[in-house]
Amino acid sequence: MSAQTSPAEKGLNPGLMCQESYACSGTDEAVFECDECCSLQCLRCEEELHRQERLRNHERIRLKPGHIPYCDLCKGPNGHLPGVRQRAVVRCQTCKINLCLECQKRTHSGGNKRRHPVTVYHVSNVQESLEAEEMDEETKRKKMTEKVVSFLLVDENEEIQVTNEEDFIRKLDCKPDQHLKVVSIFGNTGDGKSHTLNHTFFYGREVFKTSPAQESCTVGVWAAYDPVHKVAVIDTEGLLGATVNLSQRTRLLLKVLAISDLVIYRTHADRLHNDLFKFLGDASEAYLKHFTKELKATTARCGLDVPLSTLGPAVIIFHETVHTQLLGTDHPSEVPEKLIQDRFRKLGRFPEAFSSIHYKGTRTYNPPTDFSGLRRALEQLLENNTTRSPRHPGVIFKALKALSDRFSGEIPDDQMAHSSFFPDEYFTCSSVCLSCGVGCKNSMNHGKEGVPHEAKSRCRYSHQYDNRVYTCKACYERGKEVSVVPKTSASTDSPWMGLAKYAWSGYVIECPNCGVVYRSRQYWFGNQDPVDTVVRTEIVHVWPGTDGFLKDNNNAAQRLLDGMSFMAQSVSELSLGPTKAVTSWLTDQIAPAYWRPNSQILSCNKCATSFKDNDTKHHCRACGEGFCDSCSSKTRPVPERGWGPAPVRVCDNCYEARNVQLDVTEAQADDEGGTLIARKVGEAVQNTLGAVVTAIDIPLGLVKDAARPAYWVPDHEILHCHNCRKEFSIKLSKHHCRACGQGFCDECSHDRRAVPSRGWDHPVRVCFNCNKKPAWTSMSIVSGKRLLC
Repeated sequence: MSAQTSPAEKGLNPGLMCQESYACSGTDEAVFECDECCSLQCLRCEEELHRQERLRNHERIRLKPGHIPYCDLCKGPNGHLPGVRQRAVVRCQTCKINLCLECQKRTHSGGNKRRHPVTVYHVSNVQESLEAEEMDEETKRKKMTEKVVSFLLVDENEEIQVTNEEDFIRKLDCKPDQHLKVVSIFGNTGDGKSHTLNHTFFYGREVFKTSPAQESCTVGVWAAYDPVHKVAVIDTEGLLGATVNLSQRTRLLLKVLAISDLVIYRTHADRLHNDLFKFLGDASEAYLKHFTKELKATTARCGLDVPLSTLGPAVIIFHETVHTQLLGTDHPSEVPEKLIQDRFRKLGRFPEAFSSIHYKGTRTYNPPTDFSGLRRALEQLLENNTTRSPRHPGVIFKALKALSDRFSGEIPDDQMAHSSFFPDEYFTCSSVCLSCGVGCKNSMNHGKEGVPHEAKSRCRYSHQYDNRVYTCKACYERGKEVSVVPKTSASTDSPWMGLAKYAWSGYVIECPNCGVVYRSRQYWFGNQDPVDTVVRTEIVHVWPGTDGFLKDNNNAAQRLLDGMSFMAQSVSELSLGPTKAVTSWLTDQIAPAYWRPNSQILSCNKCATSFKDNDTKHHCRACGEGFCDSCSSKTRPVPERGWGPAPVRVCDNCYEARNVQLDVTEAQADDEGGTLIARKVGEAVQNTLGAVVTAIDIPLGLVKDAARPAYWVPDHEILHCHNCRKEFSIKLSKHHCRACGQGFCDECSHDRRAVPSRGWDHPVRVCFNCNKKPAWTSMSIVSGKRLLC
């Protein structure tokens, strides 16, 4: 750092002498200034001092003509204006420090210090030095902003125009690890927002487009990077402009406000309008209600070290007038900020979300507008990191992306409450209950996180949607709330056994914890309503796009048709007579446990006559063996097998032994009792099965609509496959998915699985999409939350 002083350099600063007196006794002219030593030094003192190891790395500068040193107190951490370096006007010879005018008054105006001898620096030199330095600084700043350009960040449809963090950083033209803040501007269209940013941050360069035309020159949200102040500057579209998608564009403004550290509200009016206070008040309320939670979630989700929502941004109201005085001028005793707070209170608005609100006004008698006061206020607030800290540009992009993903989508104008700038409809789910018309209270796009619809009020019952669900009363008393489904059969019954029991005992209500808790025709008379005995009722909301409720879907008729289709196919494949084949098959399906299966009966158990294809096989109700008609023509009661007091068919041997009690164990009786009801129904079915089987020859399409469950789409409305969109024809059959009820081709619905929520406890046809969903089971409500279990 040291060098020999040339003869030409001597005498450049004749009033500045060495302040160290380390090697020269203070008689030599100063050549260097060491900021860390806080002194001016001659050539000899500078060399001797900085040979020491602890002083070797000090930064020194060579003095220029007219040099004036900085005030030593202003430079230190205890200076009266942090961050602002004032030039000295005197040097105290006793304290050996340089002092500016304010620091001299503050420290040397009283006591013994006022007698300290001082050296006065030449005032003209101070002024010239300051002016030269300011010019150099401004030239340097202008050069730094010469290549700055703005780019479209978000368009008028709320679509982000940068693909990812890297693209955002590249367009900002800043370093990825650069810490920066965000400054945005708001105001009415035509008030000169873009012009204000250009002159405040970019020394008048048209970084943001301005235009004298009537049309708005800023559409969407534009951004640029100010390398001088290290801030991302955001220009927004003006309020009160004649635009389409007004609701979405207004919502976009709040997204920008939420990621900003400093907000400028620009107004060019002789008086502050109510729109300004309503906008900021409504923005504050919406920020606290909808954005704070989402910003905190983004912080946790992205693992960010910098919190995004400690407090909202600071606000500067930049007010430019022409004919009227600035706010507070006629009341010198009251600060403008207090008058602004009073105005908010009178309008019933409370800007609690903002960390601070400041007023900066300028009166323009003759153009151009003076932006220097606004610039100084901005710089002072940007230095304050108490509530909002600088962060990496990637964090800013993540916050904006999270808000855009959450709060997006069209907003119907007919649902808007225009009494507020930011009504709840801008940010809450647009789904409305089909039964009561109440809207969902959750935020937009909550379904992406698996959060179901919720409403603030209870729903009302609607016969059209039948929005009543049942919960098991026994489980409720044990602390659990489990929804149960009235259905055709229990999950433990086989398809035909369940259908037979349904015909005999009615529908069942089955709880996954308690089993079958109710049958609608359990007794011949006196059956109670399930609501009075085993279940509780709850009225639930009906949301668009949901699969409906876990209720009885009246699928007994369709189950019968499915069975008939299977039987017809079996008969066709076996080339047997329909009536005999169906009767034999049905008998085996619902036969009591002690009956010999039809497939094993090849000849009469008594006369040994072989059975032909069209011969009728009869079971003895006592022993369960197979006989011809002549060997089993007698009847008698068989109560020990559960057939009651009525006479039933028995074989000749059992008829003759009618006075002998059969040895039937208790286990056998229990096993047979469950199937006996099915057999009783089966006999009634067999008596008319000939007529039923004859109907197989009739196309099932003629009766399918009559048997169609309520949630199935009618056949005549199904024109093409719901998945692949193939058009149905004679060659391409329609199939209903048992889960969603839509129509599909066979290729798109070949999967099989149980759908208990629709009453199908055994594997049935489902479409490709429904097969990928979690298993359909009964609904459970635990700790106040309804879950699928």
